[in-house]
Amino acid sequence: MDHKKMGDDIVRLVGGEENINGLVHCATRLRFDLKDSRKAERETLEKHEGIITVVESGGQFQVVIGSHVAYVYTEIMKNRDFGSDSPAAGESSGKKTSIISTIFEVISGSFSPLIPAMAGSGMIKALLTVLTLLGWMSATSDTYMILSAAGNAVFYFLPILLGITLGIKLKANPYVAGVIGAALMEPNFTGLMDKGSDVSFLGIPVVMMNYSASVFPVFISISIYALVDKFLKKIILKDLQLFLVPMLALMIMVPLSAIAFGPFGTGVGDWISSGVTWLIGVSGILSGIVLGGFMTFMVVFGLHWGFTPITIQNIGVGGDPIEAMAAAAVFAQIGVAFGIFLKAKKDKTLRTLAGSTSITGLLAGVTEPIVYGLVLRFKRVIPIVIIAGAIGGAINGHFGVKMTAYVFHNIFAIPVYTPTLIYIIAIACSFIAATLMVLIFGYESKVKGEAPEMDESVKTEEPVAVDIKKETIYSPITGKTIPLSQVNDSAFSTEAMGKGLAIEPSVGEVVAPIDGVVTSLFPTGHAIGLTSNAGTEILIHIGINTVALKGKHFNPVVKEGDSVKQGDLLIQFDREQIIEAGYDIVTPVIVTLTKNKVDVFETNQEQVQKNEVLLTLVV
Repeated sequence: MDHKKMGDDIVRLVGGEENINGLVHCATRLRFDLKDSRKAERETLEKHEGIITVVESGGQFQVVIGSHVAYVYTEIMKNRDFGSDSPAAGESSGKKTSIISTIFEVISGSFSPLIPAMAGSGMIKALLTVLTLLGWMSATSDTYMILSAAGNAVFYFLPILLGITLGIKLKANPYVAGVIGAALMEPNFTGLMDKGSDVSFLGIPVVMMNYSASVFPVFISISIYALVDKFLKKIILKDLQLFLVPMLALMIMVPLSAIAFGPFGTGVGDWISSGVTWLIGVSGILSGIVLGGFMTFMVVFGLHWGFTPITIQNIGVGGDPIEAMAAAAVFAQIGVAFGIFLKAKKDKTLRTLAGSTSITGLLAGVTEPIVYGLVLRFKRVIPIVIIAGAIGGAINGHFGVKMTAYVFHNIFAIPVYTPTLIYIIAIACSFIAATLMVLIFGYESKVKGEAPEMDESVKTEEPVAVDIKKETIYSPITGKTIPLSQVNDSAFSTEAMGKGLAIEPSVGEVVAPIDGVVTSLFPTGHAIGLTSNAGTEILIHIGINTVALKGKHFNPVVKEGDSVKQGDLLIQFDREQIIEAGYDIVTPVIVTLTKNKVDVFETNQEQVQKNEVLLTLVV
């Protein structure tokens, strides 16, 4: 996959660089702060190779592209700078956002850059737990101490790192913001704790506290600093701002943080943490049902970011019950995917998608491909993922399971949950319950049982169940048929773009597979989209990564908006020249969108001629 090309396409389709205020990324998605989200071509983005889906939540325009997101982000940020020049959340973009959305946007924008570091550090702590339990390493050895430093550093120095990311998000100098956090951990400051209550600043009493791994104090301090920074820049001559603005900001903010914002933020964090603990104590089962059952959809809408500061705060004081209960939702999603993998025996492409996302979820804890590729696609599994997640969440809530290090919820992270055995039982129940419910109840509704295996006869014969409606897609190309799972591009092989079949062309021409309209024709001529008279959208993509040829060797004979009849010539291409240029000519034929929920059945022929039956769509 060409990450640079994909990044450039995404920037263009979200409205260009001039429409982007800021950009960060998390484990699977690019999170844009756009000036005007209406300028983004959402439908085109969702059809783009490599993009799973697009989500608008928490004031962000989120492009979900999977585990290779970091590579695309790196390519986008080369020779671009959306961070340091971006406006503060909800400020100059002209968008009207609620206070809650703005808060979530600031939280997500601040924590997203730190998630990889926190997750990696958490996994080191999990590994050390396993090594010490097995007796393979002593907790007092030098090796353990060095690795422990690697696992603890990001959490211990979180006020510094969070100060930097908050400064970026709030359009203040991020390094001055980081210094404010660092000042609360500097040895001269922390050494004052030995004096007990006899600490003051200009006669004003200072309540000394340990701010390592704290979240709320730095959030409050840096939010105030962003306002102070803007005020100082307004009243100080530009020639003096280089040293005078940061100097005065530090002289103002560090004492204020020590005197007021730090103790207040710590108190707020303790109060919220105590409130959550109290609520869980009142009914751990009910709390677990809510968090385990509905966390899947909180993530979809970005609401999970509201728990992140509380989670970090709880981990710093012994363990977090929220993420322990929410982890059940992750294993419920994995169970749904595994159930579909076992159930979808006839649909090879769906089986491949479900199997691969199950493995990714188990090993890495990344389940967004499951959520967007399976759960939201097959609405019948939504109650299944809720029920299964609620079961595991209730068990963890009832027995007070806690997460002791920030990790992604995967099988390797099990040692950081305590009590570990209860946690294993809880996630196993969620996984097994989801799998069994999918096997028993299925993952999609059908009108009349299973459709028959498709062959040439389906072109003229009616299905057995007369009230089943069908649409036939004829082959646009002559050549060898290849399952999508074998296509060398994850956008097609994982069925993220839709169901269908690929063809290795033996003749360099594409004809219309249906009666309909040409709804999209790429300028490079390598891909074309059509909509049938029945409302089905079809994408024909000639070759893999052939967009890089910039139209060379392709000759479209139609244009967007043209009405076509099945069999009409659409595109001519020079297959030999494309192969000689080093490109794979395998051509996916994808059903990207249908008017109704359908099953897509593929031809069982190894070779097809143009105008022969390729796919049958059954409602």
